[in-house]
Amino acid sequence: MGRAGYNAASFTACAWPDMHILDALRDAIALLFSGDAVLWQIIWISLKTTLLALLLATPAAVVGGYVLASHQFRGRRLLIGLAQVTLAVPTVVIGLLLYLLLSRQGPAGSLQWLFTQKGIVAGQVLIALPVLLAFTLAAVQGADRRLAETAVTLGASPLRVMWTVLHETRFGVMAAVMTGFGRVISEVGCAMMVGGNIAGETRTITTAIALETSKGEFAQGVALGIVLVLLALVINAALMLAQGDAQASGSRR
Repeated sequence: MGRAGYNAASFTACAWPDMHILDALRDAIALLFSGDAVLWQIIWISLKTTLLALLLATPAAVVGGYVLASHQFRGRRLLIGLAQVTLAVPTVVIGLLLYLLLSRQGPAGSLQWLFTQKGIVAGQVLIALPVLLAFTLAAVQGADRRLAETAVTLGASPLRVMWTVLHETRFGVMAAVMTGFGRVISEVGCAMMVGGNIAGETRTITTAIALETSKGEFAQGVALGIVLVLLALVINAALMLAQGDAQASGSRR
């Protein structure tokens, strides 16, 4: 009797969490397909700020990675070391530094970017830059040096040489951009500190997940988590498809 009671209690304790998870998953899927305005506004704010940050960070980071990989100059090793170190800096620390800069009494307080989408974009640019730069640097360093030497021999300008090398390493650069996208859209510390998680203004996917989970409202959090996973799958599938097409065209040649 005691043993049976113990087993029944154990089964009930284990079954209820599973049922709760299944209910949250069902509600999350229903919420995604219901066209909930609040949910899709959060997704739109995340996508808009992330894509804008990448648009601003990518050109500078790609050019910087190419220059560091292909040119020798004083301070080059120091810059490479700084780029690699900043990869390990927690995003919440970046958010803290940016908060101090953008606060009312900070050096950049006159911009009034704190708790705005501009502030979130600024933080995301700082997060994306070292990722894009480091991956581009690795891609260009892995390229055949004879490619640039041949272009110079044929009379190509420095800009044309850079374009040739980057075109040859385009899949490495694409991987850098996609990795930067994943790092930026999935971070929560900087977005929370600089954006303030304001509904309809600065509430992103990750900050909304943190908020809804803390409130015990799992449906929206799970729905947004599903969106993040789907975005990751789409990005990786696009990169694999592009690489497969390139290999197929190369084999036909």
